[in-house]
Amino acid sequence: MEHIATTPFGGGRITARQFQRQRETAGRQEKLRAGKGGNDTGRADKWQLMRALTEARAAYGIGDRAISVLEALVSFTTTRELDGSAPIIVFPSNRELSVRTRGISPATIRRHLAALVEAGMIFRRDSANGKRFCRRDDNGVIEDAFGFDLAPLALRATEILEAAEAARAEERAIRALRSEVTLHQRDITKIIACALEEGRAGDWLDFKARLATMTTGLGRRMRRDLLAWRRDKLITLRAEVENAYLSSLSEREMSGNELQNEQHIQNTKTDHSFELNGQENTDGSVTVSNLAVPEQKMAISLDRLMRICPQIADYTKDGIRSWNDFFAAADLARSMLGITPDAWRKAKAAMGEQTAAVVITVLLERGEAVRSPGGYLRNLTEKAQRAAFSIYPMLQALERSRA
Repeated sequence: MEHIATTPFGGGRITARQFQRQRETAGRQEKLRAGKGGNDTGRADKWQLMRALTEARAAYGIGDRAISVLEALVSFTTTRELDGSAPIIVFPSNRELSVRTRGISPATIRRHLAALVEAGMIFRRDSANGKRFCRRDDNGVIEDAFGFDLAPLALRATEILEAAEAARAEERAIRALRSEVTLHQRDITKIIACALEEGRAGDWLDFKARLATMTTGLGRRMRRDLLAWRRDKLITLRAEVENAYLSSLSEREMSGNELQNEQHIQNTKTDHSFELNGQENTDGSVTVSNLAVPEQKMAISLDRLMRICPQIADYTKDGIRSWNDFFAAADLARSMLGITPDAWRKAKAAMGEQTAAVVITVLLERGEAVRSPGGYLRNLTEKAQRAAFSIYPMLQALERSRA
């Protein structure tokens, strides 16, 4: 095609931006044809490109109906690949476009075509009378064509694919934040309900009112920054609620069976078969110094630990074959228990990574007996910071219960 139109038919106007885009497109096409495009080939699989544009449409201000119209235009090309090094002109009638867009009215189609031109996805290549058609030579080769040029879409393939990847990353981040917000709301609600049921002392109605202000307006389209702000506020409120609940517990309630066992065992002959922290031995065990009893050495094999706490294996894909597998599973279980990253970091700093991981496995085994895993872990962390915590009595209690 020697000549293609650059201005629209009739009363349609061309803007400075559209004119500039056409000049830039012509320049890029000339470079591509001369082999000076570098890594930019100007080619793209049309259906992969349409999928990417669908994911990234918000970045270009294009609605789903406009995407449908563009997809219909693309369907009139005869090859799977779009090559933007030359004009890609399609010339369907409005009637055919309406059929391929599942019945969109001509007026609506015209509006979305204008939006696609404005977004720089297509160019108008209007004939002298505004009709869309092509002229062929004696061999059937197209000499002139008038309609819509898809070359701009093909030339923006790399940009569109990157925008789609960014949109997917943003969506993943929003889903993760939304999940965190939901889990914090659920846990706070249940702790408050439990405290009110049990008649615990505390400002539970005030906590409930504060939570209500944080749970309104959680729409499907809430921005990422607002979700992060809400998540942070809920983390703060959750810490207050958990601390208030723990403060309302009596000494007897705080001790529980495991801590009663711990007090008993610390005053009797200890079982040197459990570990807290340290390096792995050649036999698969770990030898360490207990935080509560610094002079004491204890070790436990991974196999024995798994017999005592088997549920942690449910948090791995291929089973637990090493201590690294165990730590990874504990980290995943921690998040499922609703324990915040901050509480987990402090626990590992106070207890050591192995001990903190074992505490998580014990919490899994205890199940609903621990109403607030996050609050429980914080309490143990404070004890560990005072060198007043030992994990092995909890493991001994679990092992005895299984026996």
